[in-house]
Amino acid sequence: MNDTDIAERLKKKDENALGEIILKYTPLVSTIIYNVSKGSMTKEDIEEVTSDVFITLWNNTEKINPEKLKGYICCIAKTRAINKLSTLKTSNIVNIEDYDPEDDFNIADQTEKKEVSKELLDVVNSIDEPDKEILIRYYFYYQKTPKISEVMKLNLETVKTKLKRTREKIKKALIERGFEI
Repeated sequence: MNDTDIAERLKKKDENALGEIILKYTPLVSTIIYNVSKGSMTKEDIEEVTSDVFITLWNNTEKINPEKLKGYICCIAKTRAINKLSTLKTSNIVNIEDYDPEDDFNIADQTEKKEVSKELLDVVNSIDEPDKEILIRYYFYYQKTPKISEVMKLNLETVKTKLKRTREKIKKALIERGFEI
């Protein structure tokens, strides 16, 4: 059964659909969590975060776009991994000498970041395949170039070249849109 059908069943709170998704996506979710943590999480932490991903998916079935199930699961995995990393930090002590009043939250900075993010997303969505997939695998799934080469059955140097050229295209497109890079 394809993801669209499974997602539709999941939206209807079909527990069997959740089981199918867990079987299908646990390896991908675990890999994303491991890659985001850069190997700093224990096996138990990765298992815990993986479980949290599927619980979050189950608790938010109304938000699922059946045609974008895999991407939604990957976003949850990345977010949960980042959240777990922040709780694993051993020290929350702030040194007063490190405080910089210039670093305080600034609404203008936040608005600008959102604007850049929106433009960047537009640019990434305009990139042709397989360059787009390579970029997403590298920057969003945190896959290394040898792994991308293996999975996509491309020469390693081809992957590196396509990644470099895609970054240059993105930079050029953002400059053309008025952003300083």
